[in-house]
Amino acid sequence: MKFPKIGFDNLKNEGTDSVTVKERRKFLKLGLAVVGVYAGGKILSLTSVIGTAHAANGVGSIKKYPYNPHYSMVIRQSLCIDCELCVEACNTTNHVPEENYRTRILSKRYTDTLDKQVEFIPVLCNQCNNAPCVRACPTRATYKDPVTGIVRMESKKCIGCKTCMLACPYDARYFSVERRAVDKCDFCWETRLSKGEKETACSSACPTGARTFGNLTDPENIVYKLVHQIEEQVWVIRPEDDTKPNIFYMKGNMLSVDNILNEQKFKYFNPNKS
Repeated sequence: MKFPKIGFDNLKNEGTDSVTVKERRKFLKLGLAVVGVYAGGKILSLTSVIGTAHAANGVGSIKKYPYNPHYSMVIRQSLCIDCELCVEACNTTNHVPEENYRTRILSKRYTDTLDKQVEFIPVLCNQCNNAPCVRACPTRATYKDPVTGIVRMESKKCIGCKTCMLACPYDARYFSVERRAVDKCDFCWETRLSKGEKETACSSACPTGARTFGNLTDPENIVYKLVHQIEEQVWVIRPEDDTKPNIFYMKGNMLSVDNILNEQKFKYFNPNKS
């Protein structure tokens, strides 16, 4: 059998548009790129291999926040114990199908350290200011709320093309058979915030205070204080995508958090105590 000759030199680079959701999920689990954010809004890229940091070109700086309230979440990674109470609370509150998720916890294992073998990394929709899912949606079913900045879904407009799912670099969307539309985390806007609640289901259920939800516009708010402190480095996932996410990460040991909050204490959960 003769096969046609393929001119490899003439083949075009398809980029990442053809990558499947399953492939994106595997890639996301392989490694989480990080960026540091320090007081005053200076954004730094962290090169974890050599342990140095340098100013990121073309990223810009955070000086003003475009929404009020500007809802954001800080995840203090060291406090996550993988109890998944946040996942259960989210699924129950937002009626997430059993086979899907709005939030989940990834794990990162270390082989060359004696004191720490595993690290837990909670992830969810990053409520991006420069949201690729919004740009990708052909019907404007997914949109950025002009007041709160929350990336939301209008199910009636969704045609189920799943383009937004592929565009999301955080693998944070799923297709709801019940709604016949794509669904995602909306910071519990429909089920809690719009009804007067101050916290998301996941942050409210977290026994260690690993998830902290609040208003990034208010200098007196806990989220603002955590993001702008200089005690610890703060980072975001996949900064190279320039999505300008509103989910921030920090190690968050108890001593530094107490210093940051000027003696405002959290009620910490100790799994060793009954």
